Amino acid sequence: MKARVDCCKAESYFLPHDTFGIVRRELREFDMIAKPERQLRIGVLGCGPIAQAGHFESVTKARNTQLHAICDVAEDLLERFAVTHAAARTFSNYENMLADPDVEAVIIATADAFHVPATLAALEAGKHVLCEKPLGVSLEEVCELKSAVQKSGRLLQVGHMKRFDPGIESAKRFIDEELGEMLAFKGWYCDSTHRYAMTDAVQPLMVKSQAARKPDKDPKQDLKRYYMLAHGCHLIDTARFLCGDIEEVQARHSERFGAHCWFVDVTFANGALGHLDLTVAVRMDWHEGFQLYGQSGSVLAKTFNPWLFRSSEVDIFRESTGESSRVLGADAHFYRRQLESFGDAVLNGTPIEGATVDDGIASVRGMLAIAESAQTGRTVKLADVSGAL
Repeated sequence: MKARVDCCKAESYFLPHDTFGIVRRELREFDMIAKPERQLRIGVLGCGPIAQAGHFESVTKARNTQLHAICDVAEDLLERFAVTHAAARTFSNYENMLADPDVEAVIIATADAFHVPATLAALEAGKHVLCEKPLGVSLEEVCELKSAVQKSGRLLQVGHMKRFDPGIESAKRFIDEELGEMLAFKGWYCDSTHRYAMTDAVQPLMVKSQAARKPDKDPKQDLKRYYMLAHGCHLIDTARFLCGDIEEVQARHSERFGAHCWFVDVTFANGALGHLDLTVAVRMDWHEGFQLYGQSGSVLAKTFNPWLFRSSEVDIFRESTGESSRVLGADAHFYRRQLESFGDAVLNGTPIEGATVDDGIASVRGMLAIAESAQTGRTVKLADVSGAL
């Protein structure tokens, strides 16, 4: 460790309260990717699994962002990840991080129940926000959030990172530029009983703390609700990203041997028919993808477990040529790519390419409509829903 101390160029990189004698130093001089001088200074709220697996690395790897601060009430997690990822500052109080004038934007990487309150506080403090999905758990709170965004003049992007899957992006371009009239869409998102055998092999070791702040109620006590919030919002957002707004749904739900399945018939605003399959967990490999049929061609997609950071295999068939094409060798770090897009929007004024507050609200409406339809057996219009999941 002494050799590492000697190569530091500034004593300010020492942690003043570090009882273990660990040195924090500026690592950016060793970055493999040259970064511009102007970078978006980001504070991350939360040191839980989603931050450990996705956001910390993304901020440090992104071409236009800098990990300026980390905030968590768990001092052990805070200390560990500040050193690991070379955060300039640490905070155990969220208000204090928001009061730091050098923090320009905040990533909300907390439990779902804290998303809206934390985002509201950041907007009131004049910070831009990238909030993990789902945006919230009730329609009323996310609509309140939209008003706060409009009042603040700051940007809010929702972390539906699958929009930055290169394969799915290629499908979106084909739909917008070549497909013509859309006929139908079928999408499926089936988590696997073997997912942790796969993800444990590729993710960093998840570090937990007894001091971590948790919601009043364990989200996994109600698996039906948890699966919809954690996985259903992905399926809904992918369908909307590719096909546009959903007007109404007719849903069925079944629970057997601890597995949950939703079959959802969908009517899109563009007149296309849709069918969504959300099943957690299937007794097979991870099974996710979609099929889409239109006037000038079709799309067939296979999507992988996101923690493999592998682009979806998307085959685009063009009727005009009778040939299929597929994106190969693509950069599929979805979390980093969504953050770079967010950084461009803040720093350069480019349009948000990720999910907006309106997209986040639409996802909550979709989940509420599916839940109501599955319970009542009736077709439910998204415009008519209210309440919380």
